[in-house]
Amino acid sequence: MPEGKTQGWREQLAGALAGARSLVVLGIGNELYQDDGAGVMLARSLVQSGCRSPKLLAIEAGPAPENFTGSVRRFNPSHVLMVDAADMDLKPGSIRVIEPDEITGAGFSTHTLPLHVLADYLSKEGFQVVVAGIQPKRVFWGSGISPEVAGAVARMAAFLKELKWQQDPL
Repeated sequence: MPEGKTQGWREQLAGALAGARSLVVLGIGNELYQDDGAGVMLARSLVQSGCRSPKLLAIEAGPAPENFTGSVRRFNPSHVLMVDAADMDLKPGSIRVIEPDEITGAGFSTHTLPLHVLADYLSKEGFQVVVAGIQPKRVFWGSGISPEVAGAVARMAAFLKELKWQQDPL
């Protein structure tokens, strides 16, 4: 198993965000396909929960996150966290940090632009890009999110709210 795969998602994400001065959370997905809206729900949760910091921008990017590159560039974060539902052959609701070169597969196919292209673009703009996937239970036309994925969204939102960098002055 490659290094880092044995760590839990919290440790992986904390390591990937170490040294972050500011963060954009790009919530990616299509809410019309049930659990595929996990990333969007995460961004919405951060905003609605009152998670306010001058160092955090949560964007409900939906199925076309490339449309928000201008907002990312204007905010000028040190790190960009892209969160999306991803079929990783794990238990529904599982969270995993994914290397950008791993996101070329079919698990990220509901978007207008492949996420690895967006990740590459953002990296070339000077941002540290981190990708996190949430294993969906169901990705079919319809509304509603499974309890497993809703739980994963809540866990990730709580983790992001507790990050030490958010509380330190710029």
